[in-house]
Parts: sequence; C-alpha cells; structure tokens
Amino acid sequence: MLARIYSFILSLLLFPSLALAQDNGYAVGAPVPGGIDLQEAFSPVKHRMHDFHDFMLVIIIAITIFVMILLLIVIFRFNAKANPKPANFSHNTVLEIVWTAVPVLILVVVGIPSMQLLYYVDKTPNPELTLKATAHQWYWSYELPDQKVESFDSRPIWDGTKQTKEQIDAALKDAMPNWIYNNEKPLRLLEVDNRLVLPVNTQVRVYTTSTDVIHSFAVPSLGVRKDSVIGRLNETWLKIEKEGVYYGQCSQICGTSHAYMPIVIEAVSKEKFAEWVAKKTGHAALQRFPHIAQQ
Repeated sequence: MLARIYSFILSLLLFPSLALAQDNGYAVGAPVPGGIDLQEAFSPVKHRMHDFHDFMLVIIIAITIFVMILLLIVIFRFNAKANPKPANFSHNTVLEIVWTAVPVLILVVVGIPSMQLLYYVDKTPNPELTLKATAHQWYWSYELPDQKVESFDSRPIWDGTKQTKEQIDAALKDAMPNWIYNNEKPLRLLEVDNRLVLPVNTQVRVYTTSTDVIHSFAVPSLGVRKDSVIGRLNETWLKIEKEGVYYGQCSQICGTSHAYMPIVIEAVSKEKFAEWVAKKTGHAALQRFPHIAQQ
C-alpha cells in the first residue's frame, strides 16, 4: 500500500496533468502517455496483482538496500589501504548457513502468496457468464454461448497495412455506430470495429483458443492474460467493477501483424448488456444469467 502511495505522489510531481485527469463519466483502462505505474485496477484479480506487486516491491527494496550496505562496507573497510593485511581464513560455517537459509526463507515467503494468486486467477468457482475468445492472425472472434450470441469478428481499425488518414477516418466512422462509448479521441492501434460487450459485477468465465499460432488474450487493467493455443481451450476469468472501455492486445509474438491485434471490452450495466444481446441475437436476452455448473 505504501508503495502505491509513493508512486502516486511521484506521478503527481512528474506528470500532474495525467494524475489529475478529469473523469469522463466512465472508466478507460488503457496505457497513458508518460505512464510510470501499473494500469489502474478495475477487477478483483487486478487488485490482488497490485497487492502482490507492492509486497514484492518492499522485499526487493529491502534486499537492494542490504546488498548496497554490504558493498559499501567492503569498499571502504576492506580495501587495501584500510586493511593492508588481509585475514587468512577462508570459511565461516555460521555465515554460510545464514546466507543459505535466508534466501530459502525469502523464497518461501514469496512463494506462498504467489501460489495463492495463481490459484485465484486460474478459474472462478461460480461463473455467471461464459465468453469464448478465438484468436486468428490477426484479429479476434468472440462468442457468448449462454446468451446465444454467435461468433462475431473484432477487427482492428489500424491493421498494419499502408492506410491513409482518409481511410482511417472512414473506418472509424463506420465503426463508431457499433460502439456504446464513443471516444472523442480514438486510441491509435487499439481500436476495433466490433467491440466485445460484457456486464459489470458479473463473474465471466473466459475460454480462449487459437486457429493458427499461439496468441494471448490480455487486458492489463482487468488482470487478464491467457495464452490462446491451437487445439486447446484455456480458461481464466474476469469480473469488471466499473462501466467503461478496457483495452488490451495479444501479448504473444504471433507474426508480422502482432502489433495490430487489439482487444476492446465495453463494460455496461446488466440492463444495457441485455439490450446489446437482443440487438445481436434478434430475440430477448436473458435478464438473469444462468448459473453454470463447474465442469
């Protein structure tokens, strides 16, 4: 917690315009120019990741200070001028036991919360909704089987080809009617034509796979990152806490257009989500999400 407070104070000093940016009415989970900290957390998983990061930061700082002190002692106390006659012993049993045991204890202290976090991230025990994300070179397809939303493609506005400003503007103009939140300044390389829409405060089970090479479904502000592997169905989960737009990208080097494979999630209320489902499917959406029994 202290580490995050220090980081926020530093961001105020170095980038006050970013730290004090006005709220536009909805959250935007995306990288910011000159950002020096982790993206803001908007999910329980991401909050736990921040807590683990801060915990590790304290340990790392303590080890760094300790090693620095030892180096300074060696430099100033045991140099040739200050210590012209060196000691003639080569072993110290107690010291060797200590410098072996202490790292082991540090690894145990780090390993326990690390394994707890990995287990927590793996899967949710009570999913209310299922999302299937399928990766292609180089775009995503999404399917919501519980709501009978058939697979639809989400393709990047910036696709890596030689596009003129007029072509980009035309693509954005065609895509914006499909968006619930229309950004005043679309984020370059991060926008798509068809955004994925999910309800807030809902445990969403995420299945991801691939049709060609290894990709990775990653949305940093939600703490989601899962490899999409051809022939496999990998599982993770997310629960979005605030309505808004959340950006991610494929985080595996999957080919020449790897940098042009964004992920955009619009988080809305359950009522708006039901309206979006009805628009996608042409029939009334389920107002209450069915409980999905654990497989």
